[in-house]
This record gives sequence, structure tokens and C-alpha cells, in this order.
Amino acid sequence: MIEMRVVGIALDAVTRSPIVLLKDSLERRALPIFIGQDQAKAIISALEQHKPPRPLTHDLLVNFFDSWEINLEKVIIHSLQENTFYAILCLRQGEEKKEIDARPSDAIAIALRTNSPIWVMEEVVADASIPVDRDADEEERRAFRDFVANIRPDDFTHQQGNRTGKEE
Repeated sequence: MIEMRVVGIALDAVTRSPIVLLKDSLERRALPIFIGQDQAKAIISALEQHKPPRPLTHDLLVNFFDSWEINLEKVIIHSLQENTFYAILCLRQGEEKKEIDARPSDAIAIALRTNSPIWVMEEVVADASIPVDRDADEEERRAFRDFVANIRPDDFTHQQGNRTGKEE
């Protein structure tokens, strides 16, 4: 899994639909997730640390967690199926743990309100992310090609001291 953070909300140039944008810690990959207008407002409100006069839905849920001493340990965006992302809330109450299905937009809005980490499965990042730092990606590819070009057969042989062929 890859920990990601919310960097903001953008609008799709064609549809004008809101997109929540997540980035990895190295800022090498960005994961855009299309969301609804209400979810975008909830995420922006959390990013700006705006406290409404009365609790909105995500605030109400966080209040519920607090009242029942439930800790949101993390959010996991675990799959992408037919252009739909799926997430879970990983909750703990005392020694008991539960995973609750959630829309990624709701999970992100709650994670921001509780300062909980957002994790994304590597397969999802591989399938749906976009490169942010193309120069660093190209440098990494060059370094790997150089590494492979300089491998010698001797690099794969065992040390002379282990003659039995058994692992020690």
C-alpha cells in the first residue's frame, strides 16, 4: 500500500466535474478521483478546517466516533472496478477492529476531519494514477537500464565458502 495525501480539488476541463487529487509522499504519482459536488464541498471544508455552526454529515459521523471512543485508524482505497473506486474505513474500538465499506470521497472527508492516513493499494495506483514528475521517472528508468546493462554472471554466483549448495 502507498500512503497518499489530499492536495486539493480540481475541476475536469470537459465535464466540470470535481476531482479530488491525491499524491504520494514523493510527489511522483497523482491519483485523480471523480466525486460529486457535495463531497467536494465536504473535502474543501475539511481542508480549510472550516467548522460549520451545526454538524454536517461527515462531522456528525466524527462526533459519533468520538462519543463511542471509536478511532479511525486509516482509510484504504482498495480497488478500482469499472471506473469506480472502492474504499474502507478501518476502525478500532478498544481491542475490536472493524472495516466498513465507504465511498472514497466520504472516506477522504472523514479521514481529513480525524487526521487519519489515506492508503491506496499499489494495484490501484498502478492502474489509475498519473505521473507527476516525468523527469524523475525517466531518471529512474535510465538508472535501471544502466544497472541491468552492467550485471555480470559473477554477480549471481554464491561465495566460494558455501560448497554444499544448501542455504545456511
